[in-house]
Amino acid sequence: MVRKEWEESFPAVQFRLARPTNQIEQLIRFYVDGLGLKKIGEFRDHEGYDGVMMGLPNQGYHLEFTQTKELVELPQPTKEHLLVFYMPNRFKRDEMVNRLKMMGYNEVEPENPYWGRGGVTIEDPDGYRIVLMNSAGI
Repeated sequence: MVRKEWEESFPAVQFRLARPTNQIEQLIRFYVDGLGLKKIGEFRDHEGYDGVMMGLPNQGYHLEFTQTKELVELPQPTKEHLLVFYMPNRFKRDEMVNRLKMMGYNEVEPENPYWGRGGVTIEDPDGYRIVLMNSAGI
């Protein structure tokens, strides 16, 4: 099945943001059980890699986390490495924040004060930050 292309000037049909980790199970717990993203694919021992893809249903983009059997040295995220989720329903956003808090993930102070106005910033198990922004988006 071929998906509709975006534009003639950029003929891609989807994109994936991939990131290595040494703790894939913790990331699955955070992003699937905590945030509520859907697991849309996974693989085990594919040429030495395990991986999981997760995202929003029926969208042309998703996250992928990969892990090898050997621990690898990973880059350290800055406080400005952000994955922002725009959430117009504040009640649903707060439910998600509370669920993550009960899992041991607490709010952190954003580096950029803009994200504190309507947003809640939380670090994932690898130290990358997500922002749950109470907004309809851009």
